[in-house]
Amino acid sequence: MSRPAEIGIAMARGLSASLLRADRNSKRLLAVAADIVSCVIAVLISFSIRLGYWQLFSEAALVMIAVEMALFLPIFFGGGVYSNLFRFHGSRGMTQLAFCCVALAIPTIVIFGMIAYPGVPRTVSVLFPLVFFALVALSRILARFVLVDLFGDRSARRNVLIYGAGSAGRQLASSIAYEREYRLIGYLDDDPTLSESRLEGIPIYSTGNLEQVLERGAIEIVFLAIPSMPRERRVRLVERLQDNDVHVLTLPGLTEIVDGKVSVSDLREIDVTDLLSRDPVKPDPALLRRTITGKVVMVTGAGGSIGSELARQILAQEPQRVVLVEMTEAALYAIDDELRALAKERDVAPDIVPELASIGNDASVRRIFARYRPHTVYHAAAYKHVPMVEANVVSGVANNVRSTLNCARAACAIGVERFILVSTDKAVRPTNVMGASKRVCEMVLQALAREDCPTIFSMVRFGNVLGSSGSVVPRFREQIANGGPISITHSDITRYFMTIPEAAELVIQAGAMAEGGEVYLLDMGEPVKILDLARTMIRLSGRTIRDAENPEGDIEIVETGLRPGEKLYEELLIGAEAQPTEHLRIFRAQEDFLPWARLESELAVLDGFAAEGEGPKIRAKLHELVPGFHVSEAESQA
Repeated sequence: MSRPAEIGIAMARGLSASLLRADRNSKRLLAVAADIVSCVIAVLISFSIRLGYWQLFSEAALVMIAVEMALFLPIFFGGGVYSNLFRFHGSRGMTQLAFCCVALAIPTIVIFGMIAYPGVPRTVSVLFPLVFFALVALSRILARFVLVDLFGDRSARRNVLIYGAGSAGRQLASSIAYEREYRLIGYLDDDPTLSESRLEGIPIYSTGNLEQVLERGAIEIVFLAIPSMPRERRVRLVERLQDNDVHVLTLPGLTEIVDGKVSVSDLREIDVTDLLSRDPVKPDPALLRRTITGKVVMVTGAGGSIGSELARQILAQEPQRVVLVEMTEAALYAIDDELRALAKERDVAPDIVPELASIGNDASVRRIFARYRPHTVYHAAAYKHVPMVEANVVSGVANNVRSTLNCARAACAIGVERFILVSTDKAVRPTNVMGASKRVCEMVLQALAREDCPTIFSMVRFGNVLGSSGSVVPRFREQIANGGPISITHSDITRYFMTIPEAAELVIQAGAMAEGGEVYLLDMGEPVKILDLARTMIRLSGRTIRDAENPEGDIEIVETGLRPGEKLYEELLIGAEAQPTEHLRIFRAQEDFLPWARLESELAVLDGFAAEGEGPKIRAKLHELVPGFHVSEAESQA
């Protein structure tokens, strides 16, 4: 190539880069100017087609040019033609342009075809919108080709593969064609019959040859374009890609994509919840409705992670009234505001009642229960953070036990139909005060279920929920964002995980099955090693782990030692075997407890210790009441 040609190409690329870097208003101004020129040319071409010769800038042509400019500019601005000028998504951009030209054709035909103007042939009113659309569309295509494809800087593009050659994958490929950042190398698909074939000129590769394809194509990113991919397949694929140092982005579920169309802007980072969450089991609609539809439903702790999700799902089952009980004003305001917006969006009209109150106050509890007379109560209010309760034994036990006792007694007094306690796996052979206090709460309901009380009491026990205020996941995210290190308490510690929506859905269904006094256990899947979770989150963020094998890595994982009251693993069952229920992920058990006559007197003693601020005595009393409550590994080593 000659030196002048190289200089010319370099200048053209520089001009292209300058235009693409221009601010949005400048790009919009250029597009408007181009469309004005197209309007003038379209009028002249329409006249020449009709008359058979060129008649440049006659009075009639000038009048039509002026009228069409006055028409198309507001229509194009109102139709959004000048939004995202250089990033419109192919057929969607053309469809938008076509609709605007149709809108332009209507007044044009009325003015110049029906009303008529001297010197303007009627057929010109039909020809002009067609010619104008062709010219404007051509200008967009040429601008994209010249500025991006011909003279654009291709060196900055990153090679990508799309996993999935279905509808979502094809839409994503169309979107990538208008992106400067990515270069599509091909598709990956599990269907062996598609291997080595092409889709609109793009090759399709078999996932069996994944490693060779990644290496040969110098692939940096893989886009997952199968929103419905089962979790196990997703986990295996992501692990395989991470082993090859490939970054992974994914489309959300199709229900999360507002207009049903897929584009690059819909892609997001793979989140650890995508890998830890499970394939959903279809809920039983009858169980979801049984204790909610047409009833007054109360949620205590309605501003918390589980309480707020329970409230959302309760709203979907069309209760007569939802009573939200919460002691934190900001949390109550947030869930009340959200539920009202959801009710308006879904066109349902339950009575939503926010009650700012502490259920540790017996008088407040009796007042709220007597006023609203709920049919169903979901008791999710509790102090749940192990280290906080361990450091505040008096407040933790007083809040958890007293609030449960207050609510349970009030439920009996007014004849609540069902009372469901949201419990925890930490109540099983607890090594911390929080777990022991929740086991006492369970025992309160078990004992009252055997008394002369009309209420059906039950409790639902499960492990950690992803994304809750106490989950390690948000803490790890924050530590990664800050550049590390990630802190874990022990390299062997394991935990069960479940998403908040799944947990709430199962709690509702379990409560609907209850006959009185049962402990329901949720199938939490396989336990997850927290060290592996930390490593996965680092890799998903696009960072590397800094350790002895890779001292130049980005983020280090440090071990801090077990906290007071923390144990290496959690359990869901104390003694007897759990029995299956009509739901695949809910199990039922009956466990030993103290009879109410004895438990009531012991609770009075415990309450007295709390009133006196006697933390050590409270701990000793919990040891007496809760079989298996013992010191943690950390305490035994201290």
